[in-house]
Amino acid sequence: MWLQTGCNITFDVDIPTPFILMLRPRSGLQQWIARDSYILTPSVPVIEFTDNYGNLCQRLIAPVGEFSIYTSADILTTENIDVEFGAPFEEVQNLPNSVLTYLLPSRYCQSDQFVELAQDIVVDAMPGYDQVAVIVAWIQKNIRFNSESPHFQISAIEVNQQREGVCRDLAHLAIALCRGLCIPARIVVGYLHELEPMDFHAWFEAYVGGRWYTFDPTQSKPKGGRVTLAYGRDAADVAIFNQFGPLLLPRNISVSVEWLRHR
Repeated sequence: MWLQTGCNITFDVDIPTPFILMLRPRSGLQQWIARDSYILTPSVPVIEFTDNYGNLCQRLIAPVGEFSIYTSADILTTENIDVEFGAPFEEVQNLPNSVLTYLLPSRYCQSDQFVELAQDIVVDAMPGYDQVAVIVAWIQKNIRFNSESPHFQISAIEVNQQREGVCRDLAHLAIALCRGLCIPARIVVGYLHELEPMDFHAWFEAYVGGRWYTFDPTQSKPKGGRVTLAYGRDAADVAIFNQFGPLLLPRNISVSVEWLRHR
């Protein structure tokens, strides 16, 4: 399916402020970028680089005054996500080197603290994809998805204690539980067609059966129409913007995802 994504972010800048942005999707196995537009107002020099996880990042200094970022893209993406019950668990010694980092505890995913809980949750599940599916079902039953959760930048441990969170938080808990079973898992940030309320979205992927599979605890059934902006160990790796210096919050963020009927 063809989607058109867009976002508009505005800041009021008091002093020249360094930024690293992560707002440009790139073509890959699951998506093809046919057109993209990236407009900064006022226009400033930008250096683009690829980080350690393969994400496209834009480095710049925002000038004093109103500073806005506008992006738009036409993207061919999959209408459905692959579901593969029975896809087997991959022994750690057989994992690709590039996947090993997604087994380790990270800032928001303290997987070493979730080994026992993860084993209890999946006790009757076949190792691999089925275990991840059971983890997702457990989160959907026990953790409330609340897009307006007052908790901010909480870890998997805190999500499990609070029993609610935004999409990022549910992904963090799922990732920690998967890693507790030695299943590599990573967070994904991007867009989701027909998301309500519309915003940037986070989900996760798990590596079983020799490849990555998509999972989303916020959705009642597997759903495609996704556009990936970034992958990482947890939210610290995939922030759509990082600014350096005194705290600077955006005045406005708007996000859109539309189906392109005539592409």
